[in-house]
Amino acid sequence: MNRFDPRIVVGFFLLVGGVIVLMQTLGYLTFDPAIVWGGLILAVGLVFLTLLLGGHWWSAFPGFTLVALGALILLPESLEEFGGALFLGGIGLSFWYVYFTSRVERWWAIIPACVLTALAVMIVVSTRYEDIGGAIFLGGIGLAFLIVFLTDRAERWWALIPAGVLATLAGVTIAAERFGEFQTAGFFFFGLAITFLLVALLTGMTWAYWPALALGIMGLLGIASLLEFANYLWAIVMIGAGGFMLFRYFTHRT
Repeated sequence: MNRFDPRIVVGFFLLVGGVIVLMQTLGYLTFDPAIVWGGLILAVGLVFLTLLLGGHWWSAFPGFTLVALGALILLPESLEEFGGALFLGGIGLSFWYVYFTSRVERWWAIIPACVLTALAVMIVVSTRYEDIGGAIFLGGIGLAFLIVFLTDRAERWWALIPAGVLATLAGVTIAAERFGEFQTAGFFFFGLAITFLLVALLTGMTWAYWPALALGIMGLLGIASLLEFANYLWAIVMIGAGGFMLFRYFTHRT
């Protein structure tokens, strides 16, 4: 079987496009050219998508991208605010297809798939709820790393850390609206503590307990800063930490 050459589709597209431009120049086409171009780009994208039936997984990238671009050109004016979401979502579909057709070998595709999908959802949601747009975007990227971790917990344990950090940042963006930017530092450290605690519990890496403990204490102190006795609590913690360090020092010397 002869291998498909994408130059066939590209050449056909250029040929038809050149004919359309020539007919427009000569005045034979009087209707909106956007309809012609949008339809042509959409048709070329569908041609690439048909190649998926033959096992050409790479054709998902030009296929879904061109279909989304053609649909964007044909989009009515009343829906123009969703054009960016349509285009980004279309590109995201290509990565979703690549991932689900070979989740073991092409696990990397889940990251751009989630990022582009999160961007598309953020655009749609931001039209009504602007405050949570950033949280959706950060949460979407965090979800990508969580899925990467779940694909191979032993080898890709590291993905759990950016997943937790991004999920924490997503929560902080929402908390900042209620408690203020300074007070949300406590929530941020507490979220990081939970992240390292999950690393220790889910992967068996005992070293992660130490940053989980340190970040947990900082998080609790940050949350306690919302209360009146925060200064007393800070003093007690500093005295206790200093005393523990001196105790360890002198006991090891003896």
